[in-house]
Amino acid sequence: MKRPRLRKASKRLSCHKRYKIQKKIREHHRKVRREAKKRGRKKPKKDPSVPGAAPFKEALLREAEQRRQRLEELQQKQKLDRQKELEKRRKLDAKKNAAKIEEQTEGTEVLHKKSKKSLHSELEKVIEASDVILEVLDARDPMGCRCPQLEQAITCSGGDKKLVLVLNKIDLVPKENLEKWLNCLKKEFPTVAFKSSTLMTDRTMVRVKRARIDLSRNTECFGSECLLKLLQEHCRTQDKAIQVGLVGFPNVGKSSIINSIKKNRVCNAGLGRGLTKCMQVVRIDKKMKMLDSPSIVADRANSTLTLALRSIIDAGGSGSIDVVEAVDAVLNHCSKQQVMMSYSIPDFRNTEEFLTLLAQKRGMLKKGGVPDIENIAKLLLCDWTGAKISYHSQPPGSQMLPAYLTEDKIAEMQKGFNLKKLEEENNATVQGRTSYCSVPVRAVVAVSMRDHERKFS
Repeated sequence: MKRPRLRKASKRLSCHKRYKIQKKIREHHRKVRREAKKRGRKKPKKDPSVPGAAPFKEALLREAEQRRQRLEELQQKQKLDRQKELEKRRKLDAKKNAAKIEEQTEGTEVLHKKSKKSLHSELEKVIEASDVILEVLDARDPMGCRCPQLEQAITCSGGDKKLVLVLNKIDLVPKENLEKWLNCLKKEFPTVAFKSSTLMTDRTMVRVKRARIDLSRNTECFGSECLLKLLQEHCRTQDKAIQVGLVGFPNVGKSSIINSIKKNRVCNAGLGRGLTKCMQVVRIDKKMKMLDSPSIVADRANSTLTLALRSIIDAGGSGSIDVVEAVDAVLNHCSKQQVMMSYSIPDFRNTEEFLTLLAQKRGMLKKGGVPDIENIAKLLLCDWTGAKISYHSQPPGSQMLPAYLTEDKIAEMQKGFNLKKLEEENNATVQGRTSYCSVPVRAVVAVSMRDHERKFS
């Protein structure tokens, strides 16, 4: 049976109730008038004029006019004095605000310097505590990821420390280019080809279904067995437990390599730069530990492109990079047609126009519909490091050894490693890797519970 609709309450009143309300209102108004009559009304005082028959009437009127003029002048003077005091207060407030802003900027610079010092000290701890140091390089730009000062410090330390190069992200470059870089780098240090798995999950991860995603590009890991065998053989030759430290510039994949070897998300990894802030120890087996280190801080004297690729993106501070200039350098370095295809953006004349179009398309707008250029530039730099935009560099035609690296040093670094077996393993890794795609699809199929609630709720 259909439920009957309830009627709304009627606003009609009975006459008795309406008359009672009107009577109460009249009584209230009467009471208010009575109280006002008791208080009395203040009548304005009339100006007592000078009688016409009074003696010296003109003189009295002249004196009254002079008094009125003096009173007006005094009031005008007081008004000007108040305005001057207000101006002085405003100037003092402006000076105080400027001083506060200067103190804040100095404080941020000091904090940035302290953060740089803390990152440097953590990196030194990792180098001192490690027996084998893995310098992680991005296969798209291996020479730009190398740090000559770090390599010189390790090779000239005089101890038994070994330096091994790990060429990560091999699925993002063509096979011929990868083989050329392996042949070039193995002449200096033992080099391992590696492709880390970027979809490690833990208890706080949730699967999000996306259509047309090639999961094999992210889930498969290549080179982990080769790297483990190399380190375990070195551990047997040394006949002691060893510690392996991972060093490198931001977003080359240090934490992802540890996660791939451990086959679990034990280190925080992602597209953001500078996620690792301090040394983290991860036990691999009974005789091996891996030390995850903070990123190497790039010097401000480097080129804009180098800073765009290898710097930590901060919000403010003297050590942060100008994201718009960094995006300009990136766009000049890569193919314009490929960028237009990746983002479905029409032809653009300059970087600002490109960022404006991209911000309007993504809906990243400030108050009043103004495009948020800074945040969209940071997003583009994250896409650049996360392989949304494809690029790769060519190895040098003629290889010149650096001054700190002699043949004796090369032989010392290669001592204790089976290089022939390493080369065979690298060839097997290169042959068995996922096929290279010129325009890779960046797919995030695992997000944290917090991000899931925020983005997809």
